[in-house]
Amino acid sequence: MIDKRSAMLGAGAAIAARAILPHAVLLKLRRDTRRLNAGDYRPLLSGYADDAVLHFNEGPHRWSGTYRGKLAIEGFLREFVGAGLKGEIRSLWIGGPPWAMTLVARFDDRATGPGGEELYANRVVIVARTRWGKIVEQEDFYLDTARITAFDEKLRELGVEPATA
Repeated sequence: MIDKRSAMLGAGAAIAARAILPHAVLLKLRRDTRRLNAGDYRPLLSGYADDAVLHFNEGPHRWSGTYRGKLAIEGFLREFVGAGLKGEIRSLWIGGPPWAMTLVARFDDRATGPGGEELYANRVVIVARTRWGKIVEQEDFYLDTARITAFDEKLRELGVEPATA
């Protein structure tokens, strides 16, 4: 039988773990984002379930659409890196149990041209549902969706065509 002291220690450990979890997830996502900014999308990709779905803003641009499965999401991340985009997670909120968490993150992304001029900057809210630490569904919401299309047009003017073209 469990005594009161053991129960209190167990409850205290659970509360402490719950308090640490958001910080640990934020550290991992920021580390993965630094790697993404350096051109290596693999650490970020490893956080998606094999059957994950990424919903991205619809429109006349290279990233438009829904990406189903890890292979499709890899193509999306390749386009992100290929366009010279860089991002930063500004804040993160987490809710739910570890086996079914919801993550909400503010993610700012930007890109500069060959001469260092800013080609693009936007703010994003990312909403992701997870299953045991793997993203199963993600939806991105942009402050200004017209900026995405304008950026894609600038890339084409610079001769940066979509990888899937």
